[in-house]
Amino acid sequence: MKSLEGFIHAQQDEELSVATTYTPSFIGLSQRHGLWVDSFMGQGVIIGEIDDGIYPNHSSFKDSTVDTPMPPPPMKWKGKCQFRRKHYCNNKLIGAIAFQRGQSPPPRVPKKDGHGTHCAGIATGSMVLDADVRGLAKGTASGVAPRAHLAIYQAWITTSCKESDILKAMDQAIIDGVDVLSISLYNVPRPFYRDLMVIGAFSATRKGLVVCLVAANLGPEDSSIWNDEPWAITVGASSHDRKAKATVKLGDGTEIDGETGYQDNNFNATLPLIFPGLLHNGTNGCRNDSFNNVDVKGKIVLCYIVEGKFTDMGVHVKKAGGAAMIVTSTFVEGFTTFSDVHVLPAAHVDDQGLQKIANFIKSVPNPNATITFGGTIFGKRPSPTIPYFSSRGSSMLNGGILKPDIVGPGVNILSAWPFKPGPGPKSTSGSYFNFLSETSMATPHLARVAALLKSTHKNWSPAAIKSAIMTTADRLDLDLKPIIDDFTDDFNSTGREPANLFALGAGQVNPQAANDPGLIYDLKPFNYIQYLCGLGYNDVNVSTIAKRQIQCANLVKINAENLNYPSISVTLDPKVKKNITRVLTNVVNGGTEVYHTMVEKPKGIISINVSPQKLRFSKLDQKRKFTVEFEVTGIPLSQGETVEGQLLWRSTKHEVRSPILITFA
Repeated sequence: MKSLEGFIHAQQDEELSVATTYTPSFIGLSQRHGLWVDSFMGQGVIIGEIDDGIYPNHSSFKDSTVDTPMPPPPMKWKGKCQFRRKHYCNNKLIGAIAFQRGQSPPPRVPKKDGHGTHCAGIATGSMVLDADVRGLAKGTASGVAPRAHLAIYQAWITTSCKESDILKAMDQAIIDGVDVLSISLYNVPRPFYRDLMVIGAFSATRKGLVVCLVAANLGPEDSSIWNDEPWAITVGASSHDRKAKATVKLGDGTEIDGETGYQDNNFNATLPLIFPGLLHNGTNGCRNDSFNNVDVKGKIVLCYIVEGKFTDMGVHVKKAGGAAMIVTSTFVEGFTTFSDVHVLPAAHVDDQGLQKIANFIKSVPNPNATITFGGTIFGKRPSPTIPYFSSRGSSMLNGGILKPDIVGPGVNILSAWPFKPGPGPKSTSGSYFNFLSETSMATPHLARVAALLKSTHKNWSPAAIKSAIMTTADRLDLDLKPIIDDFTDDFNSTGREPANLFALGAGQVNPQAANDPGLIYDLKPFNYIQYLCGLGYNDVNVSTIAKRQIQCANLVKINAENLNYPSISVTLDPKVKKNITRVLTNVVNGGTEVYHTMVEKPKGIISINVSPQKLRFSKLDQKRKFTVEFEVTGIPLSQGETVEGQLLWRSTKHEVRSPILITFA
């Protein structure tokens, strides 16, 4: 191939990993006013989903939104429906194509794994009345952009997917006329020129598509962030305030609240309590072989995850004769709990709950407990929080640009499912919806917010949409306190700490605010090429990503700190001042607006000065440049340690906020 004209780069193919009734309203979308109304719920926008396919007969993908028929796809749509049964496609689900190891077989309909179906339902699912999960979270299910069109690109057909299939799917989506791409897949981080999904994302961005990618589910480890290229929106996960309540009542009267997707109001027995592998015989983790030396029959079994899924533990407990199960988060999972649909009565409690139960078991000769079920409740606090699994920065590859960019609902998300989940209590029927928790669930939330903004701001670039989302994000929770992290690195801590920027990014998505950001940080695709040259990539590396010949010596290079990004991240030598520049663009039509700067900075350590301190805008698309100077004024921290701040531009109508991350050199 190297001998062929136009050849740039080749590499070995690799496998990738895969990473609602309430969440649209939780992030501020209303059927009566605001962005949903302004965008006609995303009407006319085409969203491409690259995943393991879709169950097309699901009610979420019908040809109407409650009683309003979907319009035909826009004229620019060039895609095809390659299902064997052509009636699977309609004006909602407008296209489906599969890619598998260089071939393009008819898309299969996954009936055992619902990952793609779930993600697609979050994104563009039509409104479905009377949705629930085993009787829980009843309501009208809806995607974030229920009037948008959906195109499915099936690239994960067996147990894994190949990079080359993902790249083909992305290229096909560009050809087909997709506006927004949502991809809940990730690969081992490596240089951009060796990552085909990164290359595909660049091609899509250059053609005007907004690309939303998962941050990955490898938290709470530091530097576990994947998909960290600056041209994509990298999405972390957050929780919300709905809960499927289950309460553990210990024999001494202590009550510990948790949650579960298995609600059995007929279960009211007080039973012996046992903790295999730690306080009793057996091995920990409630695995298939954990109960060889312990009798769990008729008992409530305490379990924490070691391998597999949380629901796997219930299968093993039930097989061994256990009557019920208490799933516990440990030090790693912290305060994150899930509403999984188990196979027997169960409650998932947090790490503090684990400590209370373990202490109780150790303190009495014959410990016992019961579980009561409280159904669906709202108002869980604190909310939102950052779940333990959401991957964290810093990025080791992108020159220090802060990632994730944003967080969105990704815990206990109700969405479409190809079959009724369970088994649960026989008295509960349920419908074809399920709860899942991953950054895979957060990413389609953001993709659909991007679709809504595409509908209301048709001329905005992908960078403008990202900026609007990031600079208007919420860093405070529902009680106007800093959003906290479910994970704490203090093993003995009983408190909870605010999430740092490596977990939170710019904050929790606020779609309504993003629709009117005032100012944006814009970028052109060519700026990313300048940035790649600034990373020190050679001409071949940059040409591989750009898919055309690039000579960095002929370009003005941009280092990562000076890329016109909505967040600010700098590495600071304690002995040297550093200046970075940014350019703001006015996206408000009509009238003069004056912005004043305000900086929240670490006290006594860093001096941060902005020049000028006032910016005046009087017309649409007007641009203004400003400089930020950083200087260490106190005792510096050790090399590699970080401090955080915020830069705000405020007018009487708008607030434009950028997180600031400073790393000591």
